[in-house]
Amino acid sequence: MTLKAKGRVTSAQVARRADVSQSAVSRTFTPGASVAPHTRQRVMDAARELGYRPNAIARSLISGRSRMIGLVAAYLDNQFYPIVLERLARALQSRGYHTLLFISEPGDQDQELEKLLAYQVDAVVMASATLSSALAKECLEADIPVVLFNRDVPDTPASCVTSDNLAGGRLVADYLLNSGHRRLAYIAGAENSSTNRDREAGFIQGLEARGISLLHRGVGAYSHQSAAQATLAMMRSDTPPDAIFVANDHMAFAVLDVLRGPLGLRVPDDISVVGFDDVPQAAWGAYELTTVAQPTDQMIEATVSMLFNQLETGQAESTRECLPVRLIERSTARIPHTDS
Repeated sequence: MTLKAKGRVTSAQVARRADVSQSAVSRTFTPGASVAPHTRQRVMDAARELGYRPNAIARSLISGRSRMIGLVAAYLDNQFYPIVLERLARALQSRGYHTLLFISEPGDQDQELEKLLAYQVDAVVMASATLSSALAKECLEADIPVVLFNRDVPDTPASCVTSDNLAGGRLVADYLLNSGHRRLAYIAGAENSSTNRDREAGFIQGLEARGISLLHRGVGAYSHQSAAQATLAMMRSDTPPDAIFVANDHMAFAVLDVLRGPLGLRVPDDISVVGFDDVPQAAWGAYELTTVAQPTDQMIEATVSMLFNQLETGQAESTRECLPVRLIERSTARIPHTDS
């Protein structure tokens, strides 16, 4: 029986045991590096016998790459983002990279990103978060790729991947108007977010194109509780709406709970509700939410592609991609009549 070496085992010890060069050991443990199959097997056998674990920190000092991607996220109570983070992390891991997650509060993303950059990450993805133009420019000049996921900031030098929120808002306006609704309301998300800005703008454009004005506007700030309060306020007004477009599914669940619970209304017989995102819970029997689906997998694929294109060239740049959305018909909104 071969006893494992005491203390921290080095790559030089593995090389001696396997009777190969130290560079062969390094290539064996470097994802994507070229090494002959029989050499790889000898190195792996020697590493297993000695209890060797490659030192990722030392390797990053030699290569200049940490093989770490920083993720900055906020609004994790929104069911959309935990799904995104899991799928994004898996996609990065499949390419030999790992993720370092920082959770930020709305408004302090720059501070969190400054902390993240201290860990020498190779690139950054900001999900449900934005950063100042000055810090984005600093990352660009340092050739650190930054991609804003589900955010579009026109004056930022960072790259952006979004769905077509403007078109999504127009889709909802047309759908509800074609269903016969005329007293329409909107419950906004965070006022300073591009997702809210574009969804609301598209919705209002769609209404105005048909000669209809928005009747009520509430602010849910992407919060379940705030959305519930906004719903109560507009439904207790002298002229309550007969349809509500909600800036995301997370808030739409709160709207449905209030309408069906304290207010005792029938959805969609008394009032229609449409959300945005199409999180898995939207299809659950308790909700069956009509909503606008974001192309989550395509957005993740575009994000990863942007990151690695820039990592391979060694140059950060500003690129944008906007992907199409589609409306998912379920049971919380009246279905438009069609001519037979």
